[in-house]
Amino acid sequence: MATSSATPPESDPTPGADPESVGAFLATELDDERWRGCTLAPVGAGRSNLTYRVDSEAGAVVLRRPPVGSVAETAHDMERESRVISALAGTGVPVPAVLAHREDGPPVDAPCFVMELVDGVVPLDDLPAGWADTEADRARAGKALIDVLAALHEVDPAAVGLGDFGRPDGYLERQIRRWGKQWAAARDDTDAPSATDERTETELTRLSERLAADVPATQRHTVVHGDYRIDNCVYDSGDPGTILAVLDWEMSTLGDPMADLGLLLVYWPQDGDGPVWREAQQIPSPTRLPGFPTRDELVAAYAERTGLDVGPLPWYVAFGAFKLAVVLAGILSRVRAGAVPADMAEGLEDAVGPLVALGHHILDHGIGDAR
Repeated sequence: MATSSATPPESDPTPGADPESVGAFLATELDDERWRGCTLAPVGAGRSNLTYRVDSEAGAVVLRRPPVGSVAETAHDMERESRVISALAGTGVPVPAVLAHREDGPPVDAPCFVMELVDGVVPLDDLPAGWADTEADRARAGKALIDVLAALHEVDPAAVGLGDFGRPDGYLERQIRRWGKQWAAARDDTDAPSATDERTETELTRLSERLAADVPATQRHTVVHGDYRIDNCVYDSGDPGTILAVLDWEMSTLGDPMADLGLLLVYWPQDGDGPVWREAQQIPSPTRLPGFPTRDELVAAYAERTGLDVGPLPWYVAFGAFKLAVVLAGILSRVRAGAVPADMAEGLEDAVGPLVALGHHILDHGIGDAR
């Protein structure tokens, strides 16, 4: 995958995306010269793929491109992301329409694609006033999240042209190896100070070994989102029970659907969580509010909808904690090496250790123990 190796100036509001180049590209691809006068604004924190809202007299769209700087070889594959979104159009999984894509060269000198802008609510720590402000509405929002995840895992990959989208056999073993290698790369980077303390390094390596020693048997092969969580979904602003679009498909492949559920639970704080769970919650979320389902309720709803045996789920939750810990360790390592802007590490300095502790806690005690 081609990416620029230059570190963007921290003052650049749209690193890796020049409005003039983007406007010329859209004017051609969308056959409307009004795009040439477009403006760009960043969307999200920019720790993964970069996302920009593009506005002009012709309307508004969203541009996605890889991060500027050093990234894992396949983690931010724009062609794969645009392909899976296009393939899922018309299924029970709501996705934005892909409008244009480019494998390299202009407009950003890297793979990129343009998709429709879906207006709605992305649930973050503070919900918009008047949206899901009752327990019943928050319960419906949680149910919609599980319904869409189950719908994704019910899609026949071959029927939507994704039969060759990944190698589902051996998926979990490859995932353990892949993220283990990513962890080794972050840990052993001699060009930057260590992103973790010695105890965290030891415990993260031990967690990887525990997971590798007891990989569960996959019950079903499906399309896997790879980072499914509530703030990667756009909800209807007038109906908290309806999801309009699922975003951020950069980690998608064919594999074990329980991996999606396990990672979702890592991202899902609930009221009454003890310190092990609380300290591992690094991404703001509204799900502690009354009405949102508990983790046990999410699991029960998913099991009822899919028919999958959720008995092995603790392994998948621990794997989700391991995977997220490695991702964050990689971000910290790249920041300390000067490969990406320092603000990408904001709030993450002490994030890895608690996730590692959660992974071990889940393997030892299961999911239901919320200490």
